[in-house]
Parts: sequence; structure tokens; C-alpha cells
Amino acid sequence: MRISRKSLLAFIFALVALPLCAADQAKGLDQVVDRVISREREVDKSLQQYTPLVETYIQNLSLHEETGNVPSSDRYFLGKADLRKGVRLQLLRSKSDTKHNLFEGFKDWIMLQYEPDGFLQMIFLDTEHFDRQHYKFNYVRREFLGEVRCLVFDVIPLPKSGKGRFLGRIWVEDQNYTIVRFNGAYRGSNSTGIYLSFDSWRVNAGPGLWVPAAIYSEENNLSYGLGKRLRFKSQTRLWGYNLGQTQQQEQELSSIQVESAVPVHDQTETANGSSPIQAQRAWNQQAEENVIHRLDGTGLLAPPGDVDKVLETVVNNLEVTNDLDIQPEVHCRVLLTTTLESFTAGHTIVLSRGLIDVMPDEATLATMLAHELGHIVLGHQIDTQYAFFDRMRFDDKEAFQHFTLTRTPAEEAAASQKAMELLKHSPYNNSLRNAALFGLTLDARAKQIPNLVSPHLGNRVPVSYERQNASAPPPSKRAGQISPLPLGSRVKLDPWSDRIQMLKTKAAGSLSEREQKMPFELTPFMLYLTRQTGASTTPAEKFASAKRRNNKP
Repeated sequence: MRISRKSLLAFIFALVALPLCAADQAKGLDQVVDRVISREREVDKSLQQYTPLVETYIQNLSLHEETGNVPSSDRYFLGKADLRKGVRLQLLRSKSDTKHNLFEGFKDWIMLQYEPDGFLQMIFLDTEHFDRQHYKFNYVRREFLGEVRCLVFDVIPLPKSGKGRFLGRIWVEDQNYTIVRFNGAYRGSNSTGIYLSFDSWRVNAGPGLWVPAAIYSEENNLSYGLGKRLRFKSQTRLWGYNLGQTQQQEQELSSIQVESAVPVHDQTETANGSSPIQAQRAWNQQAEENVIHRLDGTGLLAPPGDVDKVLETVVNNLEVTNDLDIQPEVHCRVLLTTTLESFTAGHTIVLSRGLIDVMPDEATLATMLAHELGHIVLGHQIDTQYAFFDRMRFDDKEAFQHFTLTRTPAEEAAASQKAMELLKHSPYNNSLRNAALFGLTLDARAKQIPNLVSPHLGNRVPVSYERQNASAPPPSKRAGQISPLPLGSRVKLDPWSDRIQMLKTKAAGSLSEREQKMPFELTPFMLYLTRQTGASTTPAEKFASAKRRNNKP
């Protein structure tokens, strides 16, 4: 076979070009790695200005022959991080901390103690030695996480690089080269405890701004101390990065103008007095507003939004079908914690995010709202001591201990009875089978998940079968009934704005027998990442911008 001179030259040129292309690719890859390292240092530094709320919920597991690992006990931590001082978490103390956990705490002290700071540490990859001198970077592929295209690398500690180095995989968004997800564990000797495997996620809060949002950790057969085996799952959530309203208030103050010299007419044509009943109602409402405002300020309540409207629609259905005209009108808010609880503060019904998460359907949600609406209909008032503003002066960590929003057993029983009456005349009356199953399942699992069912502010969720619905079906699961859902099934939380929305997911298709039996359980996070297109600045940048405007001549 003959080869033309032209073809031979082209072949020789291709052979010479191959090492050149490989060299260019290696050089380009090195530049990307350098940018990733530099960007991670910037992220670590930028996080020091924030004090987010951090919630970790842990379920210890036991091995079941038929269903695999199932919850056998649980732990719960909620605190406020101070990232300016490293990995430090100041726990918010709850009234329920000492109610049921004396023996459990003693047992954990003997066997294994979870450190809340250890889970917070998982928002950082390696704050001191994330560089080429301590790690090897192997490029794997490109991959989309939601709408964000990422470069995927395996990160391997170099020999003798020291203890506590990260071993695992990182996902790097391909615009600013920020690490948006890392999956693995810290490795090396650790005299103070053991390292756990984890999957840590960050979300975009604006151009160039990525903040830690969620961490999942799991161990199925980890050996520790005298042949013991650790089996657990945990979820850590962060929110409240942009809590401060100081900048907004300062901007509002800067826009106040001096009134004109023309006297303002300070009289009104309407009635200028209040009856004792009206004054009492206004006093009650002031107490309610003070409590809600204070919970807002600590980052424990989600801002008003679409989820509130969903809850208020259900409440409105209950009111209309029972010919109720409640004034002031009933509003709903969402407590951002995972613990299952509901309570009323005046005419505001509050349900926790975790409780909404596990609701199998609207009718079950209606039973919870009907119970709290029963308190309002029966005139069960908020403690009016909260109408005094000095009562609102306390440290955030004392929020749960400061407020007493629980009801007496007599009030709870009366509200449950009123709830059954409201449900009987509601559009949900013939759809309460799942609600009955919800109560039965929670009653059956309560001993294994005591921290999940222990409320911070109100009473324990009313789950007894008799109180849910007197005409409900026999206590057994029938065809078509839906068990309580795993945690995280309903609500999506934005850690920057604290706004929530109902989660939109694709149908999972047919479920295995195991997947149908996961009530109140933890599952891994698989976040759908997006980029925020609007202008976004940090609180410090906003403050500086407002100060510049105010100093203009």
C-alpha cells in the first residue's frame, strides 16, 4: 500500500502534536486545580462573617431482619454557629432537654457521644492545608447537579500529609470554580474520637456567593471500642445567613424626611375610643405579635410565603364548612425546625417544617390544623405577659425556655374534641384514614424517636387514635392508605433567605416494600442546584453601600 507524501507529513505532524496536546491539557488542568484551591480559601474566609442556625438530627439504627436498618433511638442538636471563632456552636436550650433523656444520655456517655461541633465541621473541607503540598487531585468527569455544570475531582491526601485530611470527591461549578459539594471523610489518627463519612452541599445565594446548606452522614457498620458497631443516619441543615434586618431598617431611617412647616391635622372623624373588650383583644394581639416578631428575629420562623397560604387554605375550608367567623382572622406560620410540633400564639397557628414534611396528605394536615383551630375557637389565649416589650429582651439561645406556649391537659382534651367536631362537618370527613394511620404509626414509633416528637415551644403533637377521628377505620393499614413520609418529603428551605416552598419532585414509580415503610426516617440529600441571577451582596457589602449613600453631600 502506497502512502502519499502529503498523508505521511500529516501523520508525522499528528504524532508530534499528541504530546503537545497532552501537555496543554495537563497545564489547563493544573490551572483549574489552582483556581479551585484559591477559591476554597476565599469561601472559608467569607464564611467567617456569618452566624447561621445549625440543626442536626441523628437516628441510631438497629438491624431488622425484614426491613434492614431501622431507628432505635435518636439525638437532636440546634444551635447558632459563630464561624468568626472557628467551628463553634452555641446550643439553643429547650425545655424538653431534660424531660426524657436522662437514661438515654447516660447510655450515650457509656457507649458513644455525638459532638455537635463535629457535624458543623463538615461544612469545611480543609481550612488549613487544602493545597498541592497535601493533596493529589484526579479529574473524573463533568456532571450536572441540577442546573449547575460541575467538574468532578477525586481528592486524595498525600503520604505523611497529617491527620484530619479529607479523602473523597468534590464537585466544582465551572464558572468561578467553587466547590459546591464534597463527599467523603476526614482521615488519619484522631485521639479525640472517630471520623464519620459525610456528604456536604452548598447552595448559591447570589453571584459568586455559595453557602453551606445541608450535610448527610451515615455509617452502617463502623467498629468502635470493644467490638461495638455504630449504625446511624444524620441530617444537618443550616439557615439564617441573612437574618439581620439592621441594613434594611437603616435604609428606611435614612429615607425619613422632615415634615413641612404646615401643621398636620391630627384628628380623625372615626370613633376615638375602645371598649374594655376591644382593649383586651388589642392587648392579646400585641402579645401575639411580640412573640411572632421575636421568633422571626431569631430565625426560627420562615418568612410569610406560599406554604403559609397552603395551610391557611385548609384552615379556611374548616372555617367555611363550620360557619365560623373568627376575628381577627387566623394566620399560619412555619417553624423551621425538624421536630414534630404545632401550637397557637393568639390567632396564629404554627406548624413545624418537620411535621409538614411527614404528612401523607391534605386530610392529615387538616387534623393538625383543626386541633389548633379548636384552641382558637374555644378562646384559649396566649399569656399576656408577652405584651410587655421588656419580656422580649433575652438572648436568642434562651428562646425556647423563655416562651411558654403549652396548653393544660384540659385545654388539649377540649381542643381535640372540638377538632373532631370541625372535621366532621368539613370536606375532609371521608378522607381521614391516612390521618388515623399517621397517629397510630407515630404512637408506635415514639419510643424510638423521642427527640423528634419532643416539642420546643408547644405541646406534643396529638396523635392518639381516639382523638384523631372517632369514626376512623380499624387500626390497621388497608389498601390505598399512605404511611407517614420520610423527613424532608414536602418542604424545601432556602438557607440564605429562610424562605420555604413546597417541594416539587418527579413520581418515584413503584415502591419496594422497604420504601413503603420509612415513616419519619432520614434519607440522603440530593439538592437541585441553581444559580441566582439577581444581584446579591453580603450583609457587610450592603451596609457599606448604605453608608456610602448616607454620606453623600
